[in-house]
Amino acid sequence: MKQAWSWVAWLVAVIAMLSITRNPLYLVIIVLCIIFVGVSLGGEGSNIRPPFSLWKFAGFIILLATGFNALTSHYGHTVLFAIPGKVPLISGNITIEAVVYGATNGLILTGMLAGFTVLNLALPVRDLISLIPRAFFPVAVVTSIAVTYLPTTLKQFKQIREAQEVRGHQMHGLRDWLPLLMPLLVGGLEHAMQLAEAMTARGFASGSPEKGKHLLYARGLMLAGVLVLIAGWLLEIGTATGYGWVLVSCGVILILLGLWLMGRQSRRTIYHRQHWDWQDGVGIFGAFAIVAVILFPAPALGRETMYYDPYPALQAPDFSLVIGLALLGLLLPGLLVLINSSNRIKYSK
Repeated sequence: MKQAWSWVAWLVAVIAMLSITRNPLYLVIIVLCIIFVGVSLGGEGSNIRPPFSLWKFAGFIILLATGFNALTSHYGHTVLFAIPGKVPLISGNITIEAVVYGATNGLILTGMLAGFTVLNLALPVRDLISLIPRAFFPVAVVTSIAVTYLPTTLKQFKQIREAQEVRGHQMHGLRDWLPLLMPLLVGGLEHAMQLAEAMTARGFASGSPEKGKHLLYARGLMLAGVLVLIAGWLLEIGTATGYGWVLVSCGVILILLGLWLMGRQSRRTIYHRQHWDWQDGVGIFGAFAIVAVILFPAPALGRETMYYDPYPALQAPDFSLVIGLALLGLLLPGLLVLINSSNRIKYSK
């Protein structure tokens, strides 16, 4: 999959599944699917690596969530041991139910972190920034500057340190940082001034009377949409007749129309446009199909197995084979990556 929207759809499906289930069996399946996709991307030869060990950080999250819930939640019938005294939130029975509940929370957080890490491996920053609507092009520009500032600063710091080492500079204390920080500060200010001059020369944030007129219409539509949406929401709360949802829908349409009109006034230049192929369509369809199958109100699916609570007495979670197979659909991006890799190897031979 090459399109950013297909990977975003997969991430939305992952977050949705992690948000609606607390069954440890399903959570383990989701996390294993995410790991498979991440390993597939790593095997494809991605140059991007996370700045820390995901396994160590995941273990730290699970242990922290387990310990915190076990020490602060003293409910459950199966007591492991008791902490004596009158320490607030700490003293009391440590139950296995609280341990399981905390570990489940840590598993959910680990899955979300792993999902975003996989998205970072799959897509470069420019593709993620391109998802920002054209109506918010200043936000996209500022975001692109912000995400490239840190790598540029680290590269400049490395160059300054190497230059100072050539001159015989050695690090012994806090004072020795001054010859490194001052050139870095001056270089950062020079880079910011050059960037500002370049953006001014290219007419960034410049406008015309005609453009201002269209922006006024767009903002008027968005304001009207917000008012209609609030009115429909209040009407639905007060009467619950269904007419409020009609006004809410109209308000959303007005807001989207205003965003579209505002976006037409912003030009975006794309040097290399990614074309859609069948894999992107399959990826988006598969992501929404997983969510639709799990949320479909059919008794045969066993949706009640999605909800699991270890309190008050620990018991084994139920498992639905249909839901388990549906969750395996999260493997689809990794399988597509492996297919592409095998095709490239075959054609290279």
